[in-house]
Amino acid sequence: MKRTVVIGFLGTVLDFVGKGKDRWSRWRPSVGLCMQEDLLVDRFELLHDAHSQGAARQVHEDIGTVSPGTQVRSHIMALRNPWDFEEVYGKLLDFARAYPFDTETEDYLIHITTGTHVVQICLFLLTEARFLPARLLQSSPGKDPKAVAAGRVSTIDLDLSRYDSIATRFQAQAREATSFLKSGIATRNAAFNRMIDRIEQVAIRSRAPILLQGPTGAGKSHLARRIHDLKRQQHQVAGPFVEVNCATLRGDGAMSALFGHRKGAFTGAASDRPGLLRAADRGMLFLDEIGELGLDEQAMILRAVEDKRFLPVGSDKEVESDFQLIAGTNRDLGALAAAGGFREDLFARLNLWTFELPGLAERREDIEPNLEFELDRFAAREGFRATFNAEARRLYLSFATDAATPWTGNFRDLSASVTRMATLAPGGRINADIVADEIAGLRRRWRGTGMGSSDDGLAVLLGNDVLGEIDLFDRCQLATVIRVCRDSRSLSEAGRVLFGVSRASRKSVNDADRLRKYLAKFGLDFDAVHDGANSGPI
Repeated sequence: MKRTVVIGFLGTVLDFVGKGKDRWSRWRPSVGLCMQEDLLVDRFELLHDAHSQGAARQVHEDIGTVSPGTQVRSHIMALRNPWDFEEVYGKLLDFARAYPFDTETEDYLIHITTGTHVVQICLFLLTEARFLPARLLQSSPGKDPKAVAAGRVSTIDLDLSRYDSIATRFQAQAREATSFLKSGIATRNAAFNRMIDRIEQVAIRSRAPILLQGPTGAGKSHLARRIHDLKRQQHQVAGPFVEVNCATLRGDGAMSALFGHRKGAFTGAASDRPGLLRAADRGMLFLDEIGELGLDEQAMILRAVEDKRFLPVGSDKEVESDFQLIAGTNRDLGALAAAGGFREDLFARLNLWTFELPGLAERREDIEPNLEFELDRFAAREGFRATFNAEARRLYLSFATDAATPWTGNFRDLSASVTRMATLAPGGRINADIVADEIAGLRRRWRGTGMGSSDDGLAVLLGNDVLGEIDLFDRCQLATVIRVCRDSRSLSEAGRVLFGVSRASRKSVNDADRLRKYLAKFGLDFDAVHDGANSGPI
């Protein structure tokens, strides 16, 4: 059996009610703890100041009377002001660090009924932070007249999951937070759902910077806004959401826009400018395309994130701004830092919480729910609703979800596409003719960027750099091969489809091996192509 140890402050009012016999008819919390039938206190660590030594001796003696087996040890804590939070917390922290806790053989209870309110709060905080490896102990006067002196005691376990009603409320709150973050982000993609769950946990529990990586149009800005809205709902930020597209900041104007300037700092500085970092004070700063910032601006951003201070242009006095940073980029910051184009210390600071947002081509199952979301947004924006007829909807979804449709602009392409169709819909009804015209227009646009529908998602499989080294002739051939592989159940079946004519003209041929060697030329294999992801060079 472990020994039970109570740590508590002497109550200079409640514990000390005189020296006469009537004190035994009064409730004294520290003495009453040692009168409990179901709580055997092996040792009582009694904290008090130097002015209360007489009262401490009296309590010590009375505990010895009611519980001879309880060892009482007095600890004088020199407090100039027991109502000063900083002083009380510091002294109690010193006590906790010096105390020889032995959790293998002893159970510890922190009595929070006595002492000033400041003392009680500090004991709670130190116990919650595990500086005091204990449970909290509450006592109160007993209702039974025969047990007034002993009172009642109850323990408080800070593992709130053990309290069914509280745990249920916490779970409901967590679901609400996740639901809030996902609202406006329609998804059926399991991996993306898991990522949103993780972002929700980080957003609520941490103020560290968050890095959102992903292609242009993948929804980084929208997600950053939802994170800010979530933190406002949780009362974790009170300030605004300030969004900055770093790609638009150039030269001397970048410093001024971000950090502000003093009047006369440079030609044209006719008045003071607070800057965007100041505007984000107590709120959230979203630096989109942070990889486009210059090295000097990156250095000042790092200082502002770490110290909450920075120097406006032309000023010799630092200003403060307490904001949470979310950064967005479509570039590989790690590779950029290795090449000297991005500060390694800033990248290390941003890389604590990094989330990779997939493009629309990697979330094709999300196109249908986002189609409805975009129609709702159009209705809210324009004041009238447009809908698809059944044939038009089938035609558009067949095109949109086909593996050959690249969606190079991701959700921006989808949003613009829905806006065009809804605007042109006669009587608010999108028909098959409108869809056919829209599909033709999208194909023309994507051909203009060198990524037509014939690419069949090659950029996803190979990466833009590798794809750029392949002739257009070979791209078209490879795209056809990939389309057949995805529609086939096995390597052999795909080989029979691709080489049907040549196979018929020969006595025997290994179509599967022929296809395998063809894919190997591009660093691909059948399983990777069939699943839609590159497993790397063979």
